[in-house]
Amino acid sequence: MNNSRIEHDFLGERILPDTAYYGIQTLRALENFSITGIPINTEPLFVQALAFVKKGAALANRDLGVLEPTIAEAIAAACDRVAAGEFNNQFLTDMIQGGAGTSVNMNANEVIANVALEIMGHAKGEYQYCHPNNHVNCSQSTNDAYPTAFRIALNNKLVGYRETLGNLADAFAHKGDEFQNVLKMGRTQLQDAVPMSMGDEFRAFATNLREELLRIDDSRSLINEINMGATAIGTRVNSPDGYPELVTDYLRTITGLNLSLAGDLFEATYDTGAYVQLSGVLKRTAVKLSKICNDLRLLSSGPRCGFNEINLPPLQPGSSIMPGKVNPVVPEVVNQTAFYVIGADLTVTMAAEGGQLQLNVMEPVISFALFTSISYMTNACRTLNEKCVVGITANVAHAEALVRNSIGIVTQLNPVIGYEASAEIAKEALKTGKSVHDIAVTERQLLTQDKWDEIFTFENLIRPVFIQ
Repeated sequence: MNNSRIEHDFLGERILPDTAYYGIQTLRALENFSITGIPINTEPLFVQALAFVKKGAALANRDLGVLEPTIAEAIAAACDRVAAGEFNNQFLTDMIQGGAGTSVNMNANEVIANVALEIMGHAKGEYQYCHPNNHVNCSQSTNDAYPTAFRIALNNKLVGYRETLGNLADAFAHKGDEFQNVLKMGRTQLQDAVPMSMGDEFRAFATNLREELLRIDDSRSLINEINMGATAIGTRVNSPDGYPELVTDYLRTITGLNLSLAGDLFEATYDTGAYVQLSGVLKRTAVKLSKICNDLRLLSSGPRCGFNEINLPPLQPGSSIMPGKVNPVVPEVVNQTAFYVIGADLTVTMAAEGGQLQLNVMEPVISFALFTSISYMTNACRTLNEKCVVGITANVAHAEALVRNSIGIVTQLNPVIGYEASAEIAKEALKTGKSVHDIAVTERQLLTQDKWDEIFTFENLIRPVFIQ
């Protein structure tokens, strides 16, 4: 019994090490939920957000006369220390758990209560002076505290993701400028289409990703709505008059976020539509990013028997049996990350659908899916930028040679000699291996060399004007 303490709940008593700031309900959660092996402290922004929520609640309760100022201020001081990361190692409950997040909420309540007790000069577990439920959880339920903390953490986590995605888009844009004067063949359905600038191809990647920055902003605006004060189901039971508005005001100040109180606390307590929207945005970006990586792998394929229009930075030997082989490992890992995020979106979808009546109890798996997806997407964007995009080079002469030898350039002749004649030239070129130029100008004399030169200038190939 040395260096330990006894705590109780309505199920009985348990012994805890006296070094633990968490209490009996956290201990039960550790015994009950060995699912992912990933504790909530792997998401420090979530721990921080829980502390923000508890601080805002304590200050609001103090102002409304529900908590004595000395207790409320000790709780607020404890929350500041928790938010700073001082007690992250005490937040041990599994990311996926039953109970709609009650174990996470109680983990926070117990740690904050015991830190506050020490601040007040008492020992851990002396809950008559500061109780996890009576004081730290005052005017709250898991059903409003957990989702509010979740939304605050998501908001803050999206800031870093948005910046990283923006940096990746900028990297593609810079490559677009660098490759502006590189002539290459555009392709549709993996077949030669018409010529283009490689710069335009890479700038299109940038534009494609920058669209997602706006979708992130839209999603953040949705998760700014919180349900603090709803308590169990939206009736505001056990919370004083004016508490929902006041605690929301405090949370705006504490977090610096533009949080707003939901107009219908019943609906806000069970609705998870904002998470579905955010998950869909993550999936949409993952799909786009994976498509771009497919393109990078195709464009760099070879080096002798593929497109070989670009070179990706060589990072590691690509085979245990084939000497000299280098694989596009970064686009490959980003593809795989995208597959995970796409799957996690289905998890969020099913969890959101799986709620019943006045509460969705599946929010822990939603939080796990969204937190991991944002983390993985952030890491994937950073890796793609730093390990791949910034080091891409163009095989300028080879890319242009493919254009000049392509049958696809016959499309440029349509306004001059007509579709039928152009199709005949394409057919003969494909059959004989002759160039479009030789058939059209030299053999059939359908246009002069001067006209050919006018049509097939670099500028007219990448920025075509109508020529007859």
